[in-house]
Amino acid sequence: MAASDYGLMVCMIIAISMAFFVSADPEMLQDVCVADLASNIRVNGFVCKAKISADDFFFGGLARPGLTNNTFGATATAASVLQIPGLNTLGVSMARIDYAPCGGLNPPHTHPRATEIVFVLEGELDVGFITTDNRLFSRTIKKGENFVFPRGLIHFQINNGKVPAAVIAGFGSQLPGTQRVADALFASSPPVENIVLAKGFQIGNEVVEQIRSRLSP
Repeated sequence: MAASDYGLMVCMIIAISMAFFVSADPEMLQDVCVADLASNIRVNGFVCKAKISADDFFFGGLARPGLTNNTFGATATAASVLQIPGLNTLGVSMARIDYAPCGGLNPPHTHPRATEIVFVLEGELDVGFITTDNRLFSRTIKKGENFVFPRGLIHFQINNGKVPAAVIAGFGSQLPGTQRVADALFASSPPVENIVLAKGFQIGNEVVEQIRSRLSP
């Protein structure tokens, strides 16, 4: 191997190694970084506040069932960095989801920044996720059982039983984000053009408008 070729290969190896290094999440440089939610400064996360207390690491909101008398018959109560500032930089969060009987639905949605795992507290649910090659993985889960929804994939849960159901969900992000598929497409601001939705879903403009009117805040 010529010296010039050897030098080029070394440079390529160094460049690839640096790419992996730069793209990795940084290690924490301190024990905690409690989010200052009142600060106007925005970084990839939240800036740390100076004065902290045990209350910054506490949240009691998951102890109470959420109301399910809404359009979908389900409510998610989040326990993310917005409710627990002490989660800032720690990469985890939780939620409680409650479902009304006979069709309570957490509609198709994604979490762009986190894998989700649910633990059934009460009742049973039909759950599933869809891969990028449009393959559905679904099953029924009951009290005491778990199910995993991979990061970024469309997924759902529905309570087809005759009694209420509830789960505790864990996420691999302090703020996983939730994007409902129907809301993203039919209730965006500004709205997606009707022709895009009509052709994309192979439906008429009147159907697009009907869906919009039902999903509007």
